[in-house]
Amino acid sequence: MDAIRTVEGDLRVGKLRIALVASRFNAGVVDRLVQGAVDALVAHGADPASLELVRVPGAFDLPPVVRRIAQSGRFDAVVALGAVIRGETSHYDYVAGECAAGLARVADETGVPVAFGVLTTEDEEQALARAGGREGNKGADAALAAVELATLLRKLDA
Repeated sequence: MDAIRTVEGDLRVGKLRIALVASRFNAGVVDRLVQGAVDALVAHGADPASLELVRVPGAFDLPPVVRRIAQSGRFDAVVALGAVIRGETSHYDYVAGECAAGLARVADETGVPVAFGVLTTEDEEQALARAGGREGNKGADAALAAVELATLLRKLDA
C-alpha cells in the first residue's frame, strides 16, 4: 500500500466559494442546520462574508435552485439543507425521494459537489436531535463534506 498514490480532499476552506440553500419549511430545525453549517465552515477557515445563503420554500424546491446556483459557475460547492418530517400521509415519501434524487442529479450533471444536508425523520424529536442535539449537527456534517469534495476535485483537476 505504501506505493499507492492516494488523493483525498481536505477540510481547509481557503478561498472556496460555498453556497448554502435552505428550506423555510420546518424552520425551527432547518435554522439549526444552517447555523451548524456556517459554524463548521468558519471553524475551517471560511470568511462569513464569502458565504451565501439562499432560502427556498421547502425541501422539494431545493433541486431547481441548487441547479441554477451550480450552473452559475460562481460556487465550488453547494450545501442543501432542509427537513422532511413524516406525517400522516404519503407526502413525506414523495418529497424526500424527489428531493434526494433531484440533488443527486444536479451534482452528477453539473460536476459541482452538492452536499445532502436534508433530514428525513419520523418526527420532530429525531430532527432536532440531528440539528444540534444528541446526534450532532447534520448541517455541519454536510458543509464539511462539501468542502472535502470541492478540495478533492481541485486536486484531481491539478
